[in-house]
Amino acid sequence: MKKLKFLITGAKGQLGRKFVKILNQKDGAECYSFGKEVLDVSDFRKTFEIIKDIKPDVVINCSAYNWVDKAEEEFEKAFLINALGPLNLAIACQEVDSFLVHYSTDYVFDGKKEGFYSEEDKTNPLNKYALSKYIGEKNLIAIKEDKFLIFRTSWVYGEGKQNFLYKLTQWAQSQEYLKIACDEFSVPTSTKTIVEITLEALKKGLTGLYHLVNSGYASRYEWAKEYFRIKGIKKFIYPAYQYEFNLPAKRPKWSAMSNERICKELGIEIKDWREELENVISF
Repeated sequence: MKKLKFLITGAKGQLGRKFVKILNQKDGAECYSFGKEVLDVSDFRKTFEIIKDIKPDVVINCSAYNWVDKAEEEFEKAFLINALGPLNLAIACQEVDSFLVHYSTDYVFDGKKEGFYSEEDKTNPLNKYALSKYIGEKNLIAIKEDKFLIFRTSWVYGEGKQNFLYKLTQWAQSQEYLKIACDEFSVPTSTKTIVEITLEALKKGLTGLYHLVNSGYASRYEWAKEYFRIKGIKKFIYPAYQYEFNLPAKRPKWSAMSNERICKELGIEIKDWREELENVISF
């Protein structure tokens, strides 16, 4: 049987690294992985050349500009990676008939819904980072039409420094007590969950837009408390409100998404965020 050729962009980020690690352990997979210094998705010419040369069966786009507050001043940078990048990849994948997987965010919603967000719910980005991700979704769909998967995910954590749990650990080492928002809710989701469900969706031949998150929901305060409990970190965490931090980018207070559709399509249940956090941290 022919090995499936995977091409991973953003391979040095926390999600990209997880894909590379898992795909390299699979017998039926051939993995090509690139960091930004080699494959910058905002550079159409380079992106097109590499994809045309390798002709991968599947391109998994883990490239992303994730600095939510910086994006308020650096919208051009965020736009190039989050909006133009998916467009460039979609055009290149269309040329060589590659399947394209892309990741978006819960921040495309404004937080005004009562209840979990579904794939049918209206989007309304509140900040420039979210806007860049929303435009990226639209750009990809406009070009690909089929042979793609877009997964909206939230509060992603894994190996690496660009996540909330790493920041918590750093803060705990340098601060006497921590103030964490208790009025911002979403779903903590591990890179392990994202990779496993993505590969299962590819195996089953799914296409389209799905919400890919662990089950349940939490405030940032609850997430921090649970993380410290598992790690055995003794630190006082003070519940604070969003407005106290005076951050440049406005964030939805509620952006928890339902994973019901992807679970139904795959005939599975995705672990609750608490169980998954304990499994990942204790491993």
